[in-house]
Amino acid sequence: MVDNKKPKISFEFFPPKSLSASFAIWETLHMLLPLHPEFVSVTYGANGSTRDLTRDMTKTIAQTWHVDVAAHLTCVDATRHAVMNVAKGYLDVGVKQIVALRGDAPGGASRFTPTPDGFADAVELVAALAKRNFDKIWVGAYPEPHPDAAYDGADIDWLKRKIDAGATGAITQFFFDSDMFLRFRDRAVKAGIDTPIVPGILPIENWEKTKLFAARCGASIPDSLAHEFDMAKRNNVEDILSVVVATDICVDLMDEGVDQFHFYTLNKPFITRDVCLALGIQPLKDNLIHANFRSDNITSDARKSA
Repeated sequence: MVDNKKPKISFEFFPPKSLSASFAIWETLHMLLPLHPEFVSVTYGANGSTRDLTRDMTKTIAQTWHVDVAAHLTCVDATRHAVMNVAKGYLDVGVKQIVALRGDAPGGASRFTPTPDGFADAVELVAALAKRNFDKIWVGAYPEPHPDAAYDGADIDWLKRKIDAGATGAITQFFFDSDMFLRFRDRAVKAGIDTPIVPGILPIENWEKTKLFAARCGASIPDSLAHEFDMAKRNNVEDILSVVVATDICVDLMDEGVDQFHFYTLNKPFITRDVCLALGIQPLKDNLIHANFRSDNITSDARKSA
């Protein structure tokens, strides 16, 4: 670690769709919440498909745990009235943070089309939410071009519009090159964006699935990283390499002044937990976390064994 600094963290979960998934998310919460995140967020799932589950899980966490919860809200397949009713429901149970997103194209469509009497984009959604009593409104940011970006620099322009509409912070799409985030941050500052931009970190739980996920999201994978995971698979050390990769990205960014990270956990707590331990973040209640290996052994040198 650098100067013993400990970053602020947050975690993203998605709502369970089965009984076994419910047990898994409960285990994830028990393992990660003692690491004292600034907040946790709950996704909508593809095309807004888990809207009701997201609402139920958000309320359950908010009422059960001493942690701030940020609920995802999208424009997909819902009127303005319906979306704002969901927002009101969150406020009614004390959820004061929201992650406002346009959302993906619904029903297999190639491009997003607004619902009749629905929000046209995230800018309109943010503007409506800004009139409500939310403490924080997070939006998405894209260090690499969004698949729908119409021109070079469109992602900066859209982020500026969302901030101007009332967003108080942004969380980025995941990436595997720290310089990519830093260049994006520099462009954002040049555009007059002075709100927090939190890097989204994806600990790689399954390399093959991650490659497919990255392709859908437009996130590039460095050739060197692909080679490292090919070697790690041969030596059965993929999990160790995953911790090293995510930790190195975080440390590189901390050296450049970044002090907060948002982890996409995929409801798989172990690698995310080990990255946090490697960054010097210790659980408030040690009995709720059982490390599989010592975090101080996780260094860049571990890549040589992969």
